[in-house]
Amino acid sequence: MSDKNTKASGPAETPMSGRIDYEEVRKLIALLEEKNLSIFELETEGFKVKIGRSSPPPPQAPVVVQASNGSAAPPETKEAAEARIEAAELAKGHHIITSPMVGTFYRAPDPTSAPFVDIGDTVKKGQTLCIIEAMKLMNEIEADVDGAIVEVFVENAKPVEYGQKLFAILPPS
Repeated sequence: MSDKNTKASGPAETPMSGRIDYEEVRKLIALLEEKNLSIFELETEGFKVKIGRSSPPPPQAPVVVQASNGSAAPPETKEAAEARIEAAELAKGHHIITSPMVGTFYRAPDPTSAPFVDIGDTVKKGQTLCIIEAMKLMNEIEADVDGAIVEVFVENAKPVEYGQKLFAILPPS
């Protein structure tokens, strides 16, 4: 990197246009908003730009509750449904492994290898279950209990959120 690129006073020189200035950054931000994107990343020959924004939460549909004789239950919220499913898993005795971070879920160390674990496999505490890639770092997610894999909640190479369920493990009785 030349001394010219590290100075904060002027625009950075890029292989694409020779320079990137404040106006070009503003155009990229406007494009992000126009296309409703949360992250834009561009990398070419030694130049990298990554712009992100937090998107507002999606508008919630109004919940309409009809007065009735008590036979119909009100609609269930997403959080209530997730809590109900979580309670059902715990009632079955399943231990849930959740994602400790936002990233991309991988079941195998590379595309040509077999998955770390499959449904029905017995795992030991500390055994690698999957990898979550976050910011080009590969983070191994390990079992925190002994048991058998009874469910894999995420498809390979799909994004995951913090706290999202990854695996259900049935500990030995």
